[in-house]
Amino acid sequence: MCIRDRSMELLESTQTQSDFPERDYCMVTLFLNCGMRLAELVGMNLDDIDLENRQIRLFGKGHKERMVYLNDACMEALRLYLGKRNTMEGLLPQEKAVFITRRRKERISNRRVEQLVTGAMKAAGLKGFSTHKLRHTAATLMLSNGVDLKTLQEVLGHENLNTTQI
Repeated sequence: MCIRDRSMELLESTQTQSDFPERDYCMVTLFLNCGMRLAELVGMNLDDIDLENRQIRLFGKGHKERMVYLNDACMEALRLYLGKRNTMEGLLPQEKAVFITRRRKERISNRRVEQLVTGAMKAAGLKGFSTHKLRHTAATLMLSNGVDLKTLQEVLGHENLNTTQI
């Protein structure tokens, strides 16, 4: 089974394995399409998202800032999720985290995202994967779609091109 098919199965499993499918689908979509790190996803705030210009500001290792482009899949997943998120009962208006927990309505933890992604992967029959492997998958998909190494280096936030080549 090819990487694209496995990615689609993973996305589908977020719809059946979750108590908050819009959130989990959105997180996996961003991992697979933007190549972001776990800490970057968890650390995103609402004001980091610019839907009009189709981009997200991420803060990577060493608090380095970079902008990541949002394709149609990311835009749709974000619209669906943010629509649900912003109408949640009990959500405080000052909560700036993009991804929040369903119960406490506060920023989701790195560990919880890992648990949710691992559960979705198991449900999709995928083994030995992690949130960081999704970053590698995103890079592989971008390369197979014609993105050059230099652009991929910028998207992934790598300082050294050798890191990207790995």
